[in-house]
Amino acid sequence: MKKEIMICLIIILTIIVGNTITQRYTNDCVQKISEDMNLIRGELLKEKLDKNGLEKNMKEIDNDWEDRKDKLAYYIEHDELEKIETNMISMKSFIETEEYTESINEIDKAIFILNHIRDKYNFSLENIF
Repeated sequence: MKKEIMICLIIILTIIVGNTITQRYTNDCVQKISEDMNLIRGELLKEKLDKNGLEKNMKEIDNDWEDRKDKLAYYIEHDELEKIETNMISMKSFIETEEYTESINEIDKAIFILNHIRDKYNFSLENIF
């Protein structure tokens, strides 16, 4: 009897620790990518557009996203990650064709999806029941 209780406690503890680690990583990813996208959004809203700075920021976001996406894919649905990637590709293509309003819309969609992922995988009673 004691053995089964100890095994159950170890399993529950492992689940809680694993969830805490993944939740912190998800929150960190969402915050970093959202901040970077808001920087690009701010650049697009300026009167005088710095295309070199914009390209540099886009490359940073791409590299950061590629690094983080692989780790997020272990525990987040791939459909959610693909939605973000689709928005990022659309954002880049609209910037390249100088359709800045459309790219701002794609940035807003990507940030919304990132926040949705963070909320969806948050450890709360609402998500448990």
